[in-house]
Amino acid sequence: MSYKFGQIEGVEVQLNEVMHVPNLESPPDKPHPFVYFITILNNSDEAITIKARKWVVKETAGETLVVEGKGVVGQTPEIMPGDEFSYNSYHTVASDASVQGAFFGVTDSGTRFYVPIPDFELTVPG
Repeated sequence: MSYKFGQIEGVEVQLNEVMHVPNLESPPDKPHPFVYFITILNNSDEAITIKARKWVVKETAGETLVVEGKGVVGQTPEIMPGDEFSYNSYHTVASDASVQGAFFGVTDSGTRFYVPIPDFELTVPG
């Protein structure tokens, strides 16, 4: 298998929306839940499968959380050329935070790649 580092041509991630949703369940030490909506677009010439993801959440209060795992929201979506995969999920934080991440996948021809997720902020309403 070959590896391509950086964004694979024609595959991109869009951050559609980030919302503070205070009525979602959250632990007492991280009382601020944020929902985010993501779309993975495949405008390449071949099908791709998203195999894993990695998130790094850095809170201004000092804590850094790294979340890694297989797939996306319990799935390993295959995205055909010209198609997209959309989902939403959430993070809970104790303070304002910055979020970075990437999805890791493989093309039908076996090329492994990663595609960055646009950085975004979780700003606790004042």
